Amino acid sequence: MTERQIYAAYDDGGVYVYQAFTPETVRAALEKGTFGRGFGLDRMTWIKPSFGWMLYRSGYATKSRQEAILKIRLSHDGFLAILRESVETSFNPRVFASEDAWRLALKQSPVRHQWDPERLLNGYKHPADRRAIQIGIEDWIVHKYVNEWIIGLGDVTELAHAIKQAVDSGKALPPVPDERVYAVDDELSRRLGITR
Repeated sequence: MTERQIYAAYDDGGVYVYQAFTPETVRAALEKGTFGRGFGLDRMTWIKPSFGWMLYRSGYATKSRQEAILKIRLSHDGFLAILRESVETSFNPRVFASEDAWRLALKQSPVRHQWDPERLLNGYKHPADRRAIQIGIEDWIVHKYVNEWIIGLGDVTELAHAIKQAVDSGKALPPVPDERVYAVDDELSRRLGITR
């Protein structure tokens, strides 16, 4: 059975998500402590709790306009607020009574999520048929994300390159943060389409 759970690195103070940008955008964010130059507040941006999926999506920080990866620490309150606003990009009859109701909710929500095949650090699909959540945010949620909920930033571009080099050479992978199930309440679990 396909597993849908939020796996993330987190501690008592916050939860980590990842985004890839140009090096200029990442440098500006690191200097400011949150996003600034090069980051568009007027468009949807996607955050990813899965580092493996971020590596895969960005080609280990080599794809155009994804040459640098930020590790972003969010407050738990902020992360949960984002999730509570989210509507899945696919119709889920366990959440919405009809496709029309789902389409309306998706249109009105500033957050959407989708479940994609989880990736191991070597780029292969997770053998347990696990899905990784990707979360798209826009509108007022992006403003809260940038101005209130980000509590720390780090550049993990070199780590991404080191992992790719280890994968290509067959050497041991460098250590990465441990990702474990991020538990949410039953109502949020139903809204997100999480499977136990």
